[in-house]
Amino acid sequence: MIHVIEEAERCLQCKKPLCRTGCPINTDIPGMIHMLREDRVSDAGRMLFENNPLSVVCSLVCDHQRQCEGHCVLSRKGQGIHISSIENYISETCLDSVEVACEPPNGDMIAVIGAGPAGITIAIEMRKRGYDVTIFDSRDRIGGVMRYGIPEFRLPKSILDRYKKRLLDLGIRIRPNTTIGGALVIDDLLRDGYKAIFIGTGVWRPKKLSVPGESLGNVHFAIDFLVNPSAYDVGQRVAIIGAGNTAMDVARTILRSPGRHEVTVYARRNVSDASSDEIEYAKLEGTRFEFQMRPVRITPEGPVFVRTILGEDGSVIGDEGKEIQVQADTTFIAISQGPKSKLVDTTEGLKPSRNGLLLTDEKGETTHPGIFAAGDVVLGARTVVEAVNYAKKVACSMDEYVKGLGQEASKGV
Repeated sequence: MIHVIEEAERCLQCKKPLCRTGCPINTDIPGMIHMLREDRVSDAGRMLFENNPLSVVCSLVCDHQRQCEGHCVLSRKGQGIHISSIENYISETCLDSVEVACEPPNGDMIAVIGAGPAGITIAIEMRKRGYDVTIFDSRDRIGGVMRYGIPEFRLPKSILDRYKKRLLDLGIRIRPNTTIGGALVIDDLLRDGYKAIFIGTGVWRPKKLSVPGESLGNVHFAIDFLVNPSAYDVGQRVAIIGAGNTAMDVARTILRSPGRHEVTVYARRNVSDASSDEIEYAKLEGTRFEFQMRPVRITPEGPVFVRTILGEDGSVIGDEGKEIQVQADTTFIAISQGPKSKLVDTTEGLKPSRNGLLLTDEKGETTHPGIFAAGDVVLGARTVVEAVNYAKKVACSMDEYVKGLGQEASKGV
């Protein structure tokens, strides 16, 4: 509490706040801090939720050094304001009580497929506009990648349980353990009167290295591991191929598990794509890093690499040729994910791009009229705040689409 107030007092209230410029969803950071200084925590919480329904989540998992905090003018000559702590205090305090103004019911139903960041955002935004909203999710609990892809030590799952209660309190229905593209397909939803459908199913199909050995028993995909780490016996020596945030999550999760572990992250280039904070925490907790290592195959003893040669721009232009056998009990592959294909396979007219992501126009509408999409299933694996920001724009498009249907009906078209 004292820390948050002291941080708020340090804010210069810049006329041109660079912190806000650095925020992907344009959070009014100076306004938030100003309200906190005036003891208007509820007003600040309402403003944050209105702008970003997942504000409390973003305050924990955003890459703040690349965004708001890294743009703070005070960071140029010293320590920037710890904006994330202020946002977390306000949004977490107000999560259960913040008032959400909803228009009177308009009688139109909206279906949301996927209860991840984009799906939750769309559900809230459409409910505020007076729609009857039902969320369908293939898992038993809401949250998507927030619950099944981000470790507990970064994002307490109790926060997601509180979000579920807020959704239910708003009158949003949730159908868990329901895969659209299985017993039910999109045509069933359209038949039953949903005027528009939103797809926010994320990206859960791991990308392969396409090297020999990926099917061996000592090899696993990182995104599968994060769903339920306790199901895996990884042994003492662990190799992680890939150096993004998912790789950091796997490394830090393993180092927190019982037993003694030696974890090494391997990257093709000489940099990591993970956030600077996550890299520093991973190092602090015992993760080793090996750069300029390209995997050529995986054996029962562990992965085999060749050392890469980099060009002036840091890209891989070749390798030294000599193979390096790494000893590892378990090898994890953490080189991003792609979407699953059930919805495309079961819905005529719904087309993917060449990489399997859903094709949408600038309004978020897919190649099938009335079906919209946002989040990772459109953009590829991105951040929570990017999914929320995009979903808010798509909610406007969905509202416009459904109102257009009503106008056509009234004209007898």
